[in-house]
Amino acid sequence: MTGIQTLVAAAAPARPPHRPNRLLRAGLVAGPLFVAFFLLEQAFRDGYDPLRHPVSSLALGPGGWVQVVNFEIAGLLCLLFAVGLRRALRPGPGSVAAPLLLAIWGVGLLGAGAFRTDPTSGYPVGTPPLPDPPTWHGQLHDLAFSLPGFAALAAAMLVLAYAYARRRSPAWSIYSLLSAAAFVTLFVLTTMGFSQHASLVDVAGLLQRCTVGVGWLWMALVAAHEIRADRPH
Repeated sequence: MTGIQTLVAAAAPARPPHRPNRLLRAGLVAGPLFVAFFLLEQAFRDGYDPLRHPVSSLALGPGGWVQVVNFEIAGLLCLLFAVGLRRALRPGPGSVAAPLLLAIWGVGLLGAGAFRTDPTSGYPVGTPPLPDPPTWHGQLHDLAFSLPGFAALAAAMLVLAYAYARRRSPAWSIYSLLSAAAFVTLFVLTTMGFSQHASLVDVAGLLQRCTVGVGWLWMALVAAHEIRADRPH
């Protein structure tokens, strides 16, 4: 009997070598790279106040192409991460919805770079607090790309909160849920600030940076978690 088992084992095909899911690394670097770019840019802009002005405003004026490139790189990295996450989660809860929502976030970043925002809160210097009337490219930036992108990222957090709960990862489920709550709350306050709400307009830029910080941190930590899970056992 032992001889037969040995022959069967010898005849069985060898297990294919593990192929690491390298696309997950895109989610690990997208956020830190994006933040590093705009932190460097804002330090060299006359009249730009990071506490008051949006990140998108860095795409305006001389040198604005740097922020445009920043949007495009971040968007492409998010699309790559979405593909990697699809592979990491498949099959199972969240394996379709979460990657799709993160891909929408990536497309939102690409569109935000392609269609520049209107001047907001007095930047560039000499412009009104709000555009009157808004330009077509400013409306595309806000309504067709930025708003759907932020909504998709928040929804991705909620989807993965559910998915991780189903996958018996309660800590990651709770973290994703709390991140979604913080992200949405900060986004609402940011929107009010950029709409010139008196008590928030002077800190709207800070609120936006906190919003995207929550989102990028969540994505990077999810990527790190899935990279660890992808290692051969």
